[in-house]
Amino acid sequence: MSEGTATTTDLDVRLEKHRVELTGYCYRMLGSSFEAEDAVQDTMVRAWRSYDKFEGRSSIRSWLYRIATNVCLDMLNAGNRRARPMDLTGPSPLAQAALTPRPDNTWLEPVPDARVLPTISDPAEAAVAKESVRLAFMAALQQLPPKQRDVRILREVLAWKASEVAELLGTTVASVNSALQRARATLAEREGTAGAVCDPLDEEQQKLLERYVAAFEGYDMTALTALLHEDAIMTMPPFDLWLRGPGDITGFMTTLGASCAGSRLLPVSVNGLPGFAHYKPDPEQGGFGAWAIQALEISDGRITGFHCFLDTERWFPLFGLPLQLEAEAH
Repeated sequence: MSEGTATTTDLDVRLEKHRVELTGYCYRMLGSSFEAEDAVQDTMVRAWRSYDKFEGRSSIRSWLYRIATNVCLDMLNAGNRRARPMDLTGPSPLAQAALTPRPDNTWLEPVPDARVLPTISDPAEAAVAKESVRLAFMAALQQLPPKQRDVRILREVLAWKASEVAELLGTTVASVNSALQRARATLAEREGTAGAVCDPLDEEQQKLLERYVAAFEGYDMTALTALLHEDAIMTMPPFDLWLRGPGDITGFMTTLGASCAGSRLLPVSVNGLPGFAHYKPDPEQGGFGAWAIQALEISDGRITGFHCFLDTERWFPLFGLPLQLEAEAH
């Protein structure tokens, strides 16, 4: 069957097989899990409506990326750049720690790996894909103007040729190369902060995570301190507070965060990083209530980033997780 004569069912199937990679593309562009889902849905609807005009001059994949690019660039015209707490303010000393929320659209959002990372058989390509959704890389992308961001993603994450990107964007190869050079220059000073998480995790990193779970669930601050890098960072969106160093992090956990003692952690894959769904004791309903999605950055055998996304009503359903655990669940 030619691309111009697809049946309704066939077209559904052919569009749907690109959903995960398109969601990953839109997520990198927008920095928001939910906006990425909306952008892909809009892309699919536009593709449906205009399929009779698609003449097969390019592949369906390229055509969908062109539509998705236009959708994302339209959404980015509002000028909002999503960020992490440390992109906006300096660290707070523990004595001045205050939980001040900012609007949802301020923050770089977490995303489950399965929603944005298609199955890739080549281990090296799979590793690159994971690195390209890690929080530090995503935050760096957000510093770029939309067109430079798009060129960087298409050229260096998705490995498109300069000529293919030029055709998609309706510009010249020289313009694409220039945008890529500017993007590289902007990001040069920001990259290299994402840690060194292996894919898959090596034995040392697996053991580090096991020790972390034991220390956190046991609320053993001495054990936790031993796992944290001296410059480790803790963030808690939607609050703009962030803490640096084991002393302030564990100090916060035993004061403002003391109700998390006795919590349970369930492993999740988030932004190409090891993570956990954090449930804390629920004195009203019993068992454990959803509290945060944690994403951990690791480097040189220590935890360097400890990022807690607290909007449970949004994140736990996105990750396919219940909002309550029974007391015996673990």
